[in-house]
Amino acid sequence: MSSTGVGQVLYLQQLLPTLMLIGFGALIIWSASLTIPEASFPRQMLGIVLGLVAAYAVWTYDYRILANMSTALLIVDIVLMVLPKIPGFGVSAKGMTGWIRIPFIGLRFQPSELAKLVTILLMSSHAAQYNGRIETLKDYLKLCGILTIPFLLILLQPDLGTGLIVLVSGAAIIICAGAPRSWVLVTIGIVVLGATLVVVTSMTPGLPHVLKQYQLNRLIVFVDPSVDPTGDGYNLQQAKIAVGSGGFFGKGIGNATQSGSGFLPEAHTDFVFALMAEKFGFLGSTVLLGLFGWMLFATISLAQKVDSPFAKLILVGIVTMWSFQLLQNVGMCIGLMPITGIPLPFISFGSSSMISQLMSVGMVHSIWRHRPKAA
Repeated sequence: MSSTGVGQVLYLQQLLPTLMLIGFGALIIWSASLTIPEASFPRQMLGIVLGLVAAYAVWTYDYRILANMSTALLIVDIVLMVLPKIPGFGVSAKGMTGWIRIPFIGLRFQPSELAKLVTILLMSSHAAQYNGRIETLKDYLKLCGILTIPFLLILLQPDLGTGLIVLVSGAAIIICAGAPRSWVLVTIGIVVLGATLVVVTSMTPGLPHVLKQYQLNRLIVFVDPSVDPTGDGYNLQQAKIAVGSGGFFGKGIGNATQSGSGFLPEAHTDFVFALMAEKFGFLGSTVLLGLFGWMLFATISLAQKVDSPFAKLILVGIVTMWSFQLLQNVGMCIGLMPITGIPLPFISFGSSSMISQLMSVGMVHSIWRHRPKAA
């Protein structure tokens, strides 16, 4: 197939940085596996292979069929969120029942990772019908109500990090679907007020504690790390030390003391950016962020080219999902964001995340493949 032919079915401008990120992530996890037994490199490679197969399946599928399947998407979304709560399926880890054990093969999978993409498709299918302008408050509240369903269900696991990803990506879709600015600002105000009340009541003895103690601790140490020096405050300090000690060129593979000696917790998952920064330094961090920027701007560029409201909103949701995860994961490693268990796309260890993120890439390329050729 000629390069022109390949360009007709594959969005190379977005695919190239994505493949580079996957390769960079594989290198990071391989280096982590040298000193962290839990960072199984073969398992990470299995996730990449399965993710590429899933991405291919999504790429060959005509995404436009999903535009009229909002009810089915809602059902799938609900099933994915409640599946870990079904006796015999759910597996608990790190204080959360968010995994299921796949029968016969014994592998674990986190359905909420796949639910991120399903929620984006769900919200896009509903919001696209307004053709860029939501005119009635009833329609706006309907969209907000639909988004609330997966958000509340994921909080039952409880998984606040994934819930925030679902909420932010869905909200971006609603805003870009043509929601009036005044309604959006009022909604933001209500959400901020509600979040404040949740935090205050969770800190006050005798009042309902919506937040778990570990979630509350993470918010507290974000403001003052010295409050919990042996817990989440310790994690934050070790992450900062790892990032800062990397210098410009990094310590190199095998020489990282924070991650290699076990001082940095969850170095291959939640704090993978800190691990990378210690090994590859400021230069490696710049390369990583540059690849993310290339991938994100290429996806935004495609959203500007396509005419289909459904396609535009899907791309908006996917870009927001990737951007929020990048901001949160990097931000918490340098003290700019509260600590949450949000993985860094294509980099963090975990097959569930890798498969779901690569399926999102497949969706981007399905939109490119089925676009009008003038785009």
